[in-house]
Amino acid sequence: MADADQIARLQAALDAFEPGTGLFDREHEEALAPVRKRALGLLDQRARSRTELRDRLIRAEFEPQLVDEVLDDLAGSGLLNDAQFAHEWVRQRASRRGKSTRALDMELRDKGVSGADRAAALEQISEEDEEHTARAVAEKSARKVKAAPADRAEYDKHLRRVVGALARRGFNQGMALRIAREELDARIAECEE
Repeated sequence: MADADQIARLQAALDAFEPGTGLFDREHEEALAPVRKRALGLLDQRARSRTELRDRLIRAEFEPQLVDEVLDDLAGSGLLNDAQFAHEWVRQRASRRGKSTRALDMELRDKGVSGADRAAALEQISEEDEEHTARAVAEKSARKVKAAPADRAEYDKHLRRVVGALARRGFNQGMALRIAREELDARIAECEE
């Protein structure tokens, strides 16, 4: 008997249900579906910041209100997290691209990551790590020197190239010049042997 009562109550609730009452809005879900599909496709290519993903979806001519709703859902499920994105961005770009913390901070700022998330992500790079990265970049650039320079002008030309390689990756001028000289001098010594 209790089962029959429950079934009757459920049937009455189903009969009373009207679409659009807030339980499930089919039209709204259908409007969100292409935005969600595009967002997940972009996230499948690589991790992105919320601002970066929002800009891409808006440029794809989705309604900003729908985009924000999808982004909130993705953030709620953990698929969109600026702090994790920034941490991973710094880890990969510092090791693979030889970028300085200054350059990485600028890249993250351009991607719309907050100052607190940028600072937390950049904490993983110590001064020793940064110097090691700069030294690796300078050493690679100095390896292009195949013979000891004939005069001071040629030495300065090689030095400018090594310093330029470091500057393009955002290393500060003092560190760049010091490391460039050390690595260039080491390379010249190798060439003279």
